[in-house]
Amino acid sequence: MSLNDSIHEALKSVTYPGYSRDIVSFGLVKGVSAANGSAGIDLELTSHNPEIAAQLKQACEEATKSLEGIERVIVQVKMPPAGQGPAAGATTQASAVPGIAKVVAVASGKGGVGKTTCSVNLACSLAQSGLSIGLMDCDIYGPSVPLMMGIREKPEISSAQKMIPLTSHGVKLMSMGFLLPGDEPVIWRGPMLMRTIQQFVMDVDWGKLDILLVDLPPGTGDAQLSLCQTVPLDGGVIVTTPQEASLGVVRKGIGMFEKVNVPILGIVENMSYFTAPNGDRVEIFGHGGGAKEAQNQGTTFLGEIPIFVEIREGGDSGVPVVVHDPESTPALAFSNLANKLREVLL
Repeated sequence: MSLNDSIHEALKSVTYPGYSRDIVSFGLVKGVSAANGSAGIDLELTSHNPEIAAQLKQACEEATKSLEGIERVIVQVKMPPAGQGPAAGATTQASAVPGIAKVVAVASGKGGVGKTTCSVNLACSLAQSGLSIGLMDCDIYGPSVPLMMGIREKPEISSAQKMIPLTSHGVKLMSMGFLLPGDEPVIWRGPMLMRTIQQFVMDVDWGKLDILLVDLPPGTGDAQLSLCQTVPLDGGVIVTTPQEASLGVVRKGIGMFEKVNVPILGIVENMSYFTAPNGDRVEIFGHGGGAKEAQNQGTTFLGEIPIFVEIREGGDSGVPVVVHDPESTPALAFSNLANKLREVLL
């Protein structure tokens, strides 16, 4: 590894003040150099706050001085002129979602594991606990949040020219499904997808939220990786099922979050079991895979969600099971999941 690469790696330990993401993944490091025992670091900020600039300058110096062969560190910080907005393409959390305390992604390594079902029930459970919750549907190509939350209206535009999120079951919502007529397909390439997600973050009047849940598209490809860099995340939750075929891609999901320095908050095992008419617990996809994988990965096991017809019926009717029957077994499982997430996150 070259000295320049070593400097770049060292800067990944420097987080933006008040957030969990590092300055490299935010794209704030514009250049590094090394010669004759000196390291040069060029930062470009979108914040006008001189205190943030001073903190980052000091942190970069401390992170780099420990490298072998570096005796002096020169950090150049470029800030926007007063009155100028964020630079084009900037992705710092400080300017992206004001008023939102935490942003959490819900992801899955593959489709068909019930990620969105978990997202909507988790959002409703958190809202029932008294928190202010938003749910952003980033599955642009297959948005199902409108169906599962029972709302199909088109968002209004505020006087500030921002979309006003729709509200259902106490949760603020934004989805591409609100903006397209009927079942019209979305046939877009990556850049347009990224711009749409940026609009969902920056051009929606979310107001004050305790947690904004981001329902990512299934998979771990370039699109999902780019979304993680576009949306300012405080952590990620991975949904899986017990069988090995699903657990294998959990590791890919964890690797995706690690690449963009997003902390893993925990793993949820969906479709863990169903209860037979005689009361027996039947584990058709295996047993304990999610808990074991969480232990192997050194992360939190957030809980198991059983297979109940009421969960499917709630998604189809637009009234999630935690709203329709909050004392039922599946609803209590989602409630336990929400409580565990609160413990980990807040």
